[in-house]
Amino acid sequence: MPRPQPLLSFEVDTSGQDTSLKHDDFDSEFRRTWYHYLPLCFLLFLMVAPYPSLLIVLANHYLLTLNKPITVVIHFLITFTLGFLAFASLMVCVARDPGPVYFNASDQDPIESQREDMGLAEALMTMENTDDCGPDKFCRKCWVPKPERAHHCSICGRCVLKMDHHCPWLGAKCIGYRTYPAFVHFLTCITAFSAYVATISISAVRWSFENPLLVPDQSTPVHELLLAAAGVIFTLVVGSFLVYHIYLITTNQTTVEALSPFLLLRYIPPLPVSMKLSEPPMEEELSYNQRRAVRDAHRFVRMYDVGWRRNWAQVFGWSKPQGWIYLLLIGGAVNGDGRSFPRNPRSQEMLSQLAARLEKEA
Repeated sequence: MPRPQPLLSFEVDTSGQDTSLKHDDFDSEFRRTWYHYLPLCFLLFLMVAPYPSLLIVLANHYLLTLNKPITVVIHFLITFTLGFLAFASLMVCVARDPGPVYFNASDQDPIESQREDMGLAEALMTMENTDDCGPDKFCRKCWVPKPERAHHCSICGRCVLKMDHHCPWLGAKCIGYRTYPAFVHFLTCITAFSAYVATISISAVRWSFENPLLVPDQSTPVHELLLAAAGVIFTLVVGSFLVYHIYLITTNQTTVEALSPFLLLRYIPPLPVSMKLSEPPMEEELSYNQRRAVRDAHRFVRMYDVGWRRNWAQVFGWSKPQGWIYLLLIGGAVNGDGRSFPRNPRSQEMLSQLAARLEKEA
């Protein structure tokens, strides 16, 4: 999908060649090579590695030793269903664009359609009158409109709608507005799979230690120990990551917003001219006390927290008919266009208090 070109260009062509930006120039800024996919390949290996040992444990312990075929079928269906759902959400994260800030071909950008016939005055007026393309909402690095909650990824060299973080495990791609539900779904499936495998493996290991003479195969307890250890480790590691993202969804934050307190400076009311700060202020322009004031306010100001029910519905698209099907398969579908979001009614009052404190600490 091609990105729009800058509205204005002040480069002078002295070679006589066509120096206009091609559509592929923006998309090829970050060219992924084979080593960028090594973490993804390793992740796929980790996802399929437990299944041989799991089948050995199910066959030797639960079927041949305990003679519980129904239990084997239940464990088999649960583990392979969780694995399938994890692969489904992983494919969505890898294949789907995380959130382009430019328009689709079917949704023609009015600025794009008039760019060729637009002069300097018309271009500046368009930037001033367009919400997505205002002077304070225009990325200075990739030359595209920068909607609300969009951020520029320095690794990918592009802006992403509601960017959460850049993930090297997914083929060096970003997690953004369109892939975040699938990403949380992936974490949930991996955590549930790891916990379930750890549970059935620990149960098998315990039985083997209590009845060593009844174990038909000497290698089966080894597989049980390996599965139990791996299951516990991945449950703790991935599960803690999942718990953190559950907190972010409940408070309607992204990882970037939660870890970057100075993003609040984008939303504070205009400060007095006598303070000689940029509009909006930059972090490096603030004093120590002013920076501490911003960090203190960041712990309480939740710009987009509109209640945990609406926060979860906003991320997973529960308001859509049959939305639970998408939620079950790939993590749901997002609501809205990813360019504007409802704000916390109390956030503006808290930002005004922050602005007053910044003025006091000047």
